[in-house]
Amino acid sequence: MTPPVRVLIVDDDALVRAGLTMILSGADGIAVVGEAADGSEVPEAVAAHHPDVVLMDIRMPRIDGLAATETLRKRAGAPEVIVLTTFDADEFVLRALRAGASGFLLKDTPPVEILHAVRRVAHGEAMLSPTVTRRLIAHVAAPDPGGSRHRATAALRQLSERERDVALLLGQGRSNAEISAELFMSVATVKAHVSRLLVKLDLNNRVQVALLVHDAGLA
Repeated sequence: MTPPVRVLIVDDDALVRAGLTMILSGADGIAVVGEAADGSEVPEAVAAHHPDVVLMDIRMPRIDGLAATETLRKRAGAPEVIVLTTFDADEFVLRALRAGASGFLLKDTPPVEILHAVRRVAHGEAMLSPTVTRRLIAHVAAPDPGGSRHRATAALRQLSERERDVALLLGQGRSNAEISAELFMSVATVKAHVSRLLVKLDLNNRVQVALLVHDAGLA
């Protein structure tokens, strides 16, 4: 049997934690292994429970979800992070995604979509549409005189032609299967290209690649 996806819930609202626990615990293939009430508790909770996915609230009193995500995603073998927010244009969401979160969920997201997001992220897929990415950038990104575009363009020049093709499709929010069909290669080959370009670009996940492609003006 495939082991369940292990989930850690981090939120300072006990009712939110209880609601998410109820949703996730009732689903096949998912196990809530722990809870934390603040970002300061995340390192200890992760070490104790070894989650595959962390549902991370952004706004918490001592250490917020942004700082907790940045710290966590710098660790080798870190779990995937989905940030939780009340507003889809939260000023911290884009920063959390750049720090290594694999996507975000609004707290009023329907239960079936929460389950889908957890499963998808646990299997290495991004959980963020290009439309949402563009809207976030438009709402909360600071004005940039061109520095980000220059850096992003220079970074993408490191890639081989095939890796660049994969990166551009990641920037469009495509899944491995969709990239496979588009580029006429196996899913295993797509995964290998994704792994290599993450190493070359020194990035954590597919969302960061998508944001880099957006910064370069290519999506």
